[in-house]
Amino acid sequence: MADDPHALDDVLDAVGPRLRAIRRQRGATLAQLAESTGISVSTLSRLESGQRRPTLELLLPLARAHQLPLDELVDAPATGDPRIHPRPISRNGVTIIPLTRRPGGIQAFKHVFPARPSVDEPRLQTHEGYEWLYVLSGRLRLCLGDQDVILMPGEVAEFDTHVPHWFGNPGPEPAEILSLFGPQGERAHVRTRR
Repeated sequence: MADDPHALDDVLDAVGPRLRAIRRQRGATLAQLAESTGISVSTLSRLESGQRRPTLELLLPLARAHQLPLDELVDAPATGDPRIHPRPISRNGVTIIPLTRRPGGIQAFKHVFPARPSVDEPRLQTHEGYEWLYVLSGRLRLCLGDQDVILMPGEVAEFDTHVPHWFGNPGPEPAEILSLFGPQGERAHVRTRR
């Protein structure tokens, strides 16, 4: 981006419409945003319409008001840093951490299952794709069609997700797994050196 001044202009030009979309998505008015940031309604309006260039002194209070990191607020392009900064998702008490960031293709996740006093009742589902599971710690119950198995640390399972399936923590201790999920037909192959 440092070598291309037009790239910087493109990022800055996109900030206004992005700010407007974020504000509308959250159901806030310009007056409400002005009150929470201390920035005048006219300045906010000109910023959103692109008539005013975004500056750090304007963007910082807006990032705070929207509770977003500054780079997400302006949708800055990646700087070439290969590290991924995952944002955990909580679903039915399970923490899911995305380990890949490119959409499409094979996706990697870490699942952290909390300690449970009782066993969840399996609710089998089907969908497009192919799944690969690796147990890091604890135990994992996998219901796959007519099969009901317990996977231990170091064990792996892979299956077509058209087959009715469910997986979860079978016992009172926490469990952690890695999963790879890909479009139908793509399979994750584990290769070892001999």
